[in-house]
Amino acid sequence: MPYLTIQSNRAVTPDQREPLLTAVSRLLVKELGKPESYVMVSLSSDVPMLFAGTGEPAAYVELKSIGLPAGQLKSLSREICNLLEQQLGVLPARVYIEFTDIKGSHWGWNGGTF
Repeated sequence: MPYLTIQSNRAVTPDQREPLLTAVSRLLVKELGKPESYVMVSLSSDVPMLFAGTGEPAAYVELKSIGLPAGQLKSLSREICNLLEQQLGVLPARVYIEFTDIKGSHWGWNGGTF
């Protein structure tokens, strides 16, 4: 159910791509307590993007999930920002994260909904 997508103006090599996606998936499993079999992550790199008027490394992240716990959003933000800084060199001050808690009835899967 959790879906996290990253858009960044950083170029990401094929050697960087899978370790980053794997690290993000494992982070969501750890922080949200969801089975990894339901976690989906995606990455769009080298996206034309300006933040604060500059093309310095930046990222926009969306995390959508059923039952996204409001009390964990600060921790999630910190962990996601730390990961992007370590893996892509994007400073936390140049990351926006949109969190969306979705009703199970509004999330389709396997020909039905949750």
